Amino acid sequence: MLDGATTRFLVVVNHEGQYSVWPEDREPPAGWRAHGTRGTRAECLEVIRTHWDDMRPLSLRSTFEEGGA
Repeated sequence: MLDGATTRFLVVVNHEGQYSVWPEDREPPAGWRAHGTRGTRAECLEVIRTHWDDMRPLSLRSTFEEGGA
């Protein structure tokens, strides 16, 4: 089990603009890339909170912005 207090994490983001935290010592899963932020779980979650202001996937946001559905 990962200990959020001592394990180092990195912020990852996918092509849909969705964010997550991932253990620093592991490769991000397929379809995800490092955002550049590393730190404790709490630090990474704070970065996500400030950057990810729309929970909808990018493709859905684009559809609505173009006047679709």
